[in-house]
Amino acid sequence: MPIKKQADIPVGMEKARGRFERWRNSHTGRKPIPESLWTVAAEVARAHGIFRTSKVLRLEFNKLKRRMRSAGRRAGPGVPAFVELMAPESAVLSECVIELEGPRGKMRIQWKGITPPDLAGLSRTLWERK
Repeated sequence: MPIKKQADIPVGMEKARGRFERWRNSHTGRKPIPESLWTVAAEVARAHGIFRTSKVLRLEFNKLKRRMRSAGRRAGPGVPAFVELMAPESAVLSECVIELEGPRGKMRIQWKGITPPDLAGLSRTLWERK
């Protein structure tokens, strides 16, 4: 679907279209598009989408898409593989009561605070034989 009205084209895309038109009018025959114009096209496509940019700038969609991918790989460090999110300290202290009963007796564990006790070790003590 071609964009008919110039008002439908964002300012940045319109400037890029003007640069492409000046380049196309400055020579005869078929010449490869300069890297500087591909860089401009990739920036515009990042902001306004590949499809719309390819239509307005009269570029081949898949070629622009490939250029964007290759430009994205070269720019800066990649996406981190792992991001640790630290939870804020809780203003409210948690409270819990656990009652265990085993062959060696009963145990009641009650705590208030952020870090729970070693429940596995305590319960093992209660259920294991000497």
